[in-house]
Amino acid sequence: MKHKRSDFPADFQFGVATSAYQIEGHAQGGAGKTHWDSFAATPGNVVNAENGDLACDHYNRYEQDLDLIRDAGFDCYRFSTSWARILPEGRGPANQQGLDFYDRLVDALLERGIKPCATLYHWELPSPLADLGGWRNRDIANWFADFTEIIMGRIGDRMFSVASINEPWCVSWLSHFEGQHAPGLRDIRATARAMHHVLLAHGRAIEVMRELGMSNLGAVFNLEWSEPADDSTEARSAAALYDGIYNRFFLSGVFNKSYPENVLEGLAPHLPKGWQDDFETIGSPVDWCGLNFYTRKLITHSASAWPALKEVPGPLPKTQMGWEIDPAALSRFLIRTARDYTGDLSIYVTENGMASAERQQDEDRIDYLDQHLAEVRRALDHGVPIKGYFVWSLLDNYEWALGYEKRFGLVDVDFKTLERTPKASYFALKNALTQN
Repeated sequence: MKHKRSDFPADFQFGVATSAYQIEGHAQGGAGKTHWDSFAATPGNVVNAENGDLACDHYNRYEQDLDLIRDAGFDCYRFSTSWARILPEGRGPANQQGLDFYDRLVDALLERGIKPCATLYHWELPSPLADLGGWRNRDIANWFADFTEIIMGRIGDRMFSVASINEPWCVSWLSHFEGQHAPGLRDIRATARAMHHVLLAHGRAIEVMRELGMSNLGAVFNLEWSEPADDSTEARSAAALYDGIYNRFFLSGVFNKSYPENVLEGLAPHLPKGWQDDFETIGSPVDWCGLNFYTRKLITHSASAWPALKEVPGPLPKTQMGWEIDPAALSRFLIRTARDYTGDLSIYVTENGMASAERQQDEDRIDYLDQHLAEVRRALDHGVPIKGYFVWSLLDNYEWALGYEKRFGLVDVDFKTLERTPKASYFALKNALTQN
């Protein structure tokens, strides 16, 4: 690896990220059912009909996994808490086994000198709340606030940072418009409500954590750079709309207390009544902004209903996911986000990484990380206040609708034996972070 720790500011944080349902093993420890369990149980939704029942069995093997984080020299661990593990019914009595697990996890991190960076929600909605409409139901904002108070009332005193909801575009658009993630809907009215309510829930969670006296609270957005597939007016308009839906809707809601006009042209008729009155909550001040970045998309016009756009295959090298590798788009996003939304607020790259079929000698991943670290360095040179970079992911894991096929981990997991084997990328990062 070309980069090393000393290439970055002295207070720059290097971390690695995971999420609860993808690694813990959800069918243990008293966790309740989630909409991902039912989505995975429906034929055709997930590769090989695989689910997160066992995943990487992190629930029982977390100390081994935390040792890997410590030994590689990472400063921080970004993990998520499972709503259904804490509240099996989504509301009501807490599952003490779940609270105890996150208690043990946080203490084990601190014992190893690793900063705990929690994300409250990474997509596993309790099934009883899905039965009530899930993210389509405005009440979810207060249900989420109650969950936030319970879990952060237990572990919030030991957090380095906390984010509310991971990737609101995935929670809402991908899951309610494209139907690729749970709950698997394709309904524009459901989508509009989910997009708004996920931001309202974010704001309520921030309010609750402020009331608990917590600080270093943030919001995490997934971004895809959008470019027109050709020079036509139609393609440029389609790419701008894709950018509005995917990127600017959520950033603008939180930081500018407004939604992009080109997105409202299609969504406004389907948004919940009185949505304009929620921006004071949605825009509750945060302490930092997290950006998850993986790829860019070429977009052109499509002769269909709104949004009337489609992706076009691009010419750049691609990952195992089929995603184009465009590292320069990361620095463009970092610069644009600071300019248009966050100003002097701290920014973290909260996820960046690639899926690779290489089980051990993943030099392609080393090159990918190196190229993106160079773009972080470029944005720093432009004055963007970037405070950290998190690799996705520590472990090969349950990649949602793609099952266990796509491997993002620095550490290989044999899903038959659950044996962990660090890859070449793990050792390259270890060397970069620990060498003098």
